[in-house]
Amino acid sequence: MELNGKVAVVTGGTRGVGAGIARSLARAGADVVVCARRPPPTPLTHARYLPLDVCDADAVHAFFAGLPRLDVLVNNAGGAPYRPLSHADAHRHARVIELNLLAPLTVSLAAHDHLARSQGSLLMIGSVSGVRPSPGTAAYGAAKAGLESLARSMAVEWAPRVRVNTLVVGMVRTEQSHLHYGGDDGLRAVARTVPLGRLAEPADVGDAAVFLASDAARYISGASLLLHGGGERPAFLDAATANKET
Repeated sequence: MELNGKVAVVTGGTRGVGAGIARSLARAGADVVVCARRPPPTPLTHARYLPLDVCDADAVHAFFAGLPRLDVLVNNAGGAPYRPLSHADAHRHARVIELNLLAPLTVSLAAHDHLARSQGSLLMIGSVSGVRPSPGTAAYGAAKAGLESLARSMAVEWAPRVRVNTLVVGMVRTEQSHLHYGGDDGLRAVARTVPLGRLAEPADVGDAAVFLASDAARYISGASLLLHGGGERPAFLDAATANKET
């Protein structure tokens, strides 16, 4: 799984999952460019940073027009605050969909010609929120479901020159995990709900990204790889009384 000599772009690659993906791609030998609206909190040693707002279509097209080559694109930029549906108007929810669905489409279209020339790989960073209920982040979940569908269609339309896949990511331990799960006690409690007994690390996502971008996955396109540690234990198993001692 080597990427020697390949040029990779990771959107939202300055922290969290995106930074983990960028580090893994660099370790595999890729020349990595990360882009985000704001510079990384600490200087990068594994990648070059270029500023970009993925919701600005003109800036996105100018960004990719300025690249001499592109072999791997990772659409990672995204996210959403906790916001129950009834706590905001449709405009605010639409902004979440813009960032998590429309922006990856804009970025992918801008990168298409580069990827077609290099017979490259495009990777969408999806979420388990797109395949199960996502209370509090419903618009985000809807966008991620749409992103996975978009990737499958894109894989057919852009074949055979561009491979397109989705990493469907579960819970990841990052520098902002405490905002979602609480402190150490909360993280440990949440980890116990995962069959593998822990949250993913950004490097886990990064290593899976390397696989899908590499020639080891040369016949994989239109696929969705679940990266969630086994998923979630169904709640009914704990509620059922059939196998409980009385």
